[in-house]
Amino acid sequence: MNERVRKLRQQSVETHPYISSERAELMTQFYQSGAAWCESVPVTRALAFRHLMEHKTVYIGDGELIVGEKGHAPKATPTYPELCCHTLSDLDILNSREKTSFAVSPEVRKVYAETIIPFWQDRTMRERIFREMTDEWKATYEAGLFTEFMEQRSPGHTVLDDKIYRKGMLDFKQDIQRSLDSLDYLNDPQAYARQEQLKAMRICADALIRFAERHAEKAREIAKRESDPQRKAELERIAQVCSHVPGHAPRDFWEALQYYWFVHLGVTTEMNPWDSFNPGRLDQHLYPFYRRGLDEGTLTAEHARELLQCFWVKFNNQPAPPKVGVTAAESGTYTDFAQINSGGLKEDGSDGVNEVTFLVLDVVEEMRLVQPSSSIQVSKKNPDRFIKRATKIIRTGFGQPSVFNCDLIVQELVRMGKSVADARNGGSSGCVEVGAFGKESYILTGYFNLLGQIGVIASVLIMVVGVVMLTRTTSNKVKRQGEIGVNAVLSLLVIGMGAAAGLIIGRSLARPGRGVRPHEFAQLQQYARQLHRLTASVAEDVEGHQLEIG
Repeated sequence: MNERVRKLRQQSVETHPYISSERAELMTQFYQSGAAWCESVPVTRALAFRHLMEHKTVYIGDGELIVGEKGHAPKATPTYPELCCHTLSDLDILNSREKTSFAVSPEVRKVYAETIIPFWQDRTMRERIFREMTDEWKATYEAGLFTEFMEQRSPGHTVLDDKIYRKGMLDFKQDIQRSLDSLDYLNDPQAYARQEQLKAMRICADALIRFAERHAEKAREIAKRESDPQRKAELERIAQVCSHVPGHAPRDFWEALQYYWFVHLGVTTEMNPWDSFNPGRLDQHLYPFYRRGLDEGTLTAEHARELLQCFWVKFNNQPAPPKVGVTAAESGTYTDFAQINSGGLKEDGSDGVNEVTFLVLDVVEEMRLVQPSSSIQVSKKNPDRFIKRATKIIRTGFGQPSVFNCDLIVQELVRMGKSVADARNGGSSGCVEVGAFGKESYILTGYFNLLGQIGVIASVLIMVVGVVMLTRTTSNKVKRQGEIGVNAVLSLLVIGMGAAAGLIIGRSLARPGRGVRPHEFAQLQQYARQLHRLTASVAEDVEGHQLEIG
């Protein structure tokens, strides 16, 4: 990597993630203003998104070629109070947890205490969901038997196809208008709902264009002050790129990468789709632009590599948004699970490996960043040198790229009802699932805590031991009557203590990662001591009784 990429990578790796309150403040301002009180939900969210795109900080760092950040700077991590609002306790946990911590400044904590939390209390989507749940559901949730469902995220695990490389947002707006014009309000009971969704889409398209224009304005502003001729030319080129995409379809390799990145930021800034928003088959999407640039002499392989490396840094600058409640304490990662697929098949069933595939693998090996994740789709139609190149990277111990059988994925997707073309255009994403890219999302519903069941299992096993002892005692005709009675009492004691111990273990394990509390451990020790004394006492009684009656 060259000096520019080395510096950008170093900044990304060495900057510690921290909580930014900018998005939370902007969203609070928007909803406090009452600007969308009379609008439908889709339009309200679209107007909120427009407010974000028009007012969030525009950041262009030194040496950057691909621009745009989710926060106000690299590793500045936004929060989503309209979805689930962090408490001061949550912020303290995030700031102090041993691994994957997020620094929380006194200023951010003050903003939350005085503005964010007071406004969003009882208004968040999470709280609205909980109000609709039954008491039984809430009891199960509080016990920790399941957690981390849609309360803390919007639908994620979504992958783009090639639409954005063929159409700009202005083209999409024309499609939206045609759909609006074709609505049948007399015969379609969903016509109004469709209208509101389409209106919201149109607002979002304009908002993303404006976000890019603000980057173009920023680049021109910096360029005017720039004394280095090379950097000045780069900033002017960035301004040209951001003036063209995403409003229009990309014309070259640079514009294609920047277009995707604006879409990525738009999706992940509007709402938290924690668990992957993905570019999909990046090598196949970029190849026409790469080949055209080489043929026209406007692009070199080395410059394409540099642009991809800058693109990789942007992914690594975006830590996964931190969670709230018990999952803030027990579940933490910086990885947002964006996954880039390479290789596989084309839509017509032919080999999908191309020159950009090998360029992507070079970048994976050189950058060695946690994000984005990378994977190869291996088909029997792929050349051996593709697999050998990937395994050369894997043998370094980096852990990337992951390997998937493309032919089996296609078979599975077809079996699930996908068309052959959609199946071939699909692949793996997130952490990890497969699907038809650009045609569906893979929505998580929550996590079931199997550890919480261990206590129940332990209780049952101990009780079974007691029941077996009781059964053997009462059915053994050779035993003396006194011994039968004593062993029956002992068996019942084992059953009772097993149930109590199992209840404690189950209750503690149902709290993910917390284990047995000190007072619960003391109870278990007490039960163990009592069981030992009772066993010894009964054994002595049985021996004495046998001698006495024998």
